[in-house]
Amino acid sequence: MDFVFWLFSYVVPFLAVLTIIVFVHEMGHYLVARWNGIAIQTFSIGFGPELVGFNDRHGTRWRISAIPLGGYVRFVGDMNAASAPDPEFIERAGPELSAQLFANKNVWRRIAVVAAGPLANVLFTLLILYALLLGYGRFVAPAVLQEITAESAAELAGLETGDRILSVDGFRVRGFEDFQRLIATAPERQVTITLERDGTERTIVAVPRSETTTDSFGNTHRVGRMGVLNTYAAGDYQIYRPGPIEAIGMTLEEVRFIIDRTVAFLGDFFVGRGDVEQLGGPIKVAQVSQQVSTLGPLALVNLIALLSLNIGLVNLLPIPMLDGGHLAYYLIEAIRGRPLTQRIQEIGFRFGVAVVFTLMVFTLINDLI
Repeated sequence: MDFVFWLFSYVVPFLAVLTIIVFVHEMGHYLVARWNGIAIQTFSIGFGPELVGFNDRHGTRWRISAIPLGGYVRFVGDMNAASAPDPEFIERAGPELSAQLFANKNVWRRIAVVAAGPLANVLFTLLILYALLLGYGRFVAPAVLQEITAESAAELAGLETGDRILSVDGFRVRGFEDFQRLIATAPERQVTITLERDGTERTIVAVPRSETTTDSFGNTHRVGRMGVLNTYAAGDYQIYRPGPIEAIGMTLEEVRFIIDRTVAFLGDFFVGRGDVEQLGGPIKVAQVSQQVSTLGPLALVNLIALLSLNIGLVNLLPIPMLDGGHLAYYLIEAIRGRPLTQRIQEIGFRFGVAVVFTLMVFTLINDLI
């Protein structure tokens, strides 16, 4: 009974979330490769031994593999799942097959195929957030400051009761919860607040203080606090439903906000402000998936959108083995007019494997601790 509970509470939500995100990412690679006439050997969800699969009419093997921690699209002529070309196979290929090999396509087509995976994740996030915004709208309360704690970051910055917040760091504030979220995601980071006071627009620079909070699941988080209290009653909140055109702008702004805060979060580690407890690997994703699944399907869909965007961003890092590393190689090739030597690419690939493996081990240990 305990095993069944563990299976459906942790494993099923985790696999559902990860499988959807991986499928979207790899489908991006697959579709653009097909559009460019590239022969595809395998489309795999997971790594390792095949559990189940089939061949389509184009000769591509679609498979679900035993280790569900990612996936890959392997092109004909690749030596492995990391898309390292097989020089001997490429040399032996006949004229018809040779024209379909990924390695023989021009550099811009290869760039398009590699970039399509992360871009598919970003587009997927945009579509989810847009649909949720149109379907459910947002609960908002007036973004007017009602109470300010003495000697708080808000008071030191010059904020006053009655100020109406218009934007933070260029992100529009439509309700008080927008202000709270923008501040919460900027602990000890300088923020620029635009407000309206007595009919006049003003700009104030502030630095939210860092506090550690505990959510309803017992997880601790490092957040920013200005010392502004919300005394709005439930009746003060209203559902704001944007039109289809406005919702596009709001969705793009939301994605820009997530990217901005993700980059700032990673940047904190380079200046000594990073909180390693906020880094997580597969175990933490499984834990968060289980916790969020208890809040209902909408919360789980929101989590999928957030993780999809973050996985897309991480894959764009210029680390050999990730999509960003391949893009870096191809961009260098486009500039030089010829690819880097196989030796240099191999050294970079080994470096990338070491970096990714080290990060996986670190996040795994961090999760267990």
